[in-house]
Amino acid sequence: MIGTVILKGMAVTARNFVGSYFEKERLITVQYPEERIPLPENYRNFPFLPYDGDDSHAGLRCVACKICEKECPPQCIYIVKSEDKKPDYMGKPQFYPKVFDIDISVCMSCQICVEVCPFEAIKMDKVFELSSRERFDALLLRKSDLAKSNEYYHSICPTDAAGVDAKLAGAVAAAAKKKAAAAAAMTPSAGSTSAPGGAPSAASA
Repeated sequence: MIGTVILKGMAVTARNFVGSYFEKERLITVQYPEERIPLPENYRNFPFLPYDGDDSHAGLRCVACKICEKECPPQCIYIVKSEDKKPDYMGKPQFYPKVFDIDISVCMSCQICVEVCPFEAIKMDKVFELSSRERFDALLLRKSDLAKSNEYYHSICPTDAAGVDAKLAGAVAAAAKKKAAAAAAMTPSAGSTSAPGGAPSAASA
């Protein structure tokens, strides 16, 4: 009985050993960097700032609310709010970050900044080859380094990016519908004019 168990165990070990050399799905190494293992969609490394359109400044979703800065456990995010405003994705004037820095030498890739952002303005990147000879300045990513297009976001996280687009499009549609309803309520209907002082005129009697 014991001998049978040992023989079966040795057979499994031999099969795994031989398979690790010849079965492609079981190869344990790749010829990096020429060969790379595809990263799963939920892989995360350091944050980045998605923007819409072609202009990284005009299309930046961040409104400098500083929630991510306050909630960041290692306190590696530094934001300075602008003094002026620019239209957001719904056309509403909003502040924007004059300065947005992330010290990736401190960042622990926890994704809390993404979870607390109410504007879908910060997401997690998949870039991990960020080694540098510089210890300080090269590890401080500024707004120009962090800003990446929504197309890039779709290329690394297509499922999540599509969901975010649908959410933002829904918000724009809801805002347009609300604005149209408010405009309709302000427009008097035909035959309902009022005389001075708010009293109904003869036309509406």
